[in-house]
Amino acid sequence: MDGLTLYAESELPTPRGPFRLMVYRTSAGQEHLAIVRGELPPGGPVLCRVHSECLTGEVLSSLRCDCRGQLERALDRLADEGSGVIVYLRQEGRGIGLGNKIRAYALQDAGADTVDANLRLGFDADERSYDVAAAILSHLRVGAVRLMTNNPDKIAGLARAGVEVEAEPHWVSPSDHCRDYIEVKRARLGHIHEPETDKVGGQ
Repeated sequence: MDGLTLYAESELPTPRGPFRLMVYRTSAGQEHLAIVRGELPPGGPVLCRVHSECLTGEVLSSLRCDCRGQLERALDRLADEGSGVIVYLRQEGRGIGLGNKIRAYALQDAGADTVDANLRLGFDADERSYDVAAAILSHLRVGAVRLMTNNPDKIAGLARAGVEVEAEPHWVSPSDHCRDYIEVKRARLGHIHEPETDKVGGQ
């Protein structure tokens, strides 16, 4: 991807052990992250999560979504396996931004589901792109991934950008507050459901 540069890099000690944090900057000034554990195997496939920012879930512990649980599970898996990468994309609210995400929450409080709320605000149901994620993986010399996701659009987006994808479903236990939200993503956005319990998760 033209205009993507590695802007900063540092070790990051965490309760799960050390990670390497790499900040990539686009020509438009947007910053995205690669959170790397260990040495990435040449040729792959590399254990990978492409995760979109969720300030409300990850910082404020919102129960409206399962984003924080998914991020933590991905970090746990990287720590357990000793190698892998999380590409953390700064595209809040399925790409509509924080302010519009909160406006969408207000519409949901009034009865709209998560898809209709975005549509009423004039956006697509999901505005995200995965070209930057593919470019970051290319810079890391990762051409094949074991992708932790339940989102078919994410799988297709990376594949279109030239990444070889083997999908690994990525479920976490939903709270009572987000069960309907997750069911809408399964029913209307095609997210993979968990066959053992018919419960779904995933972004």
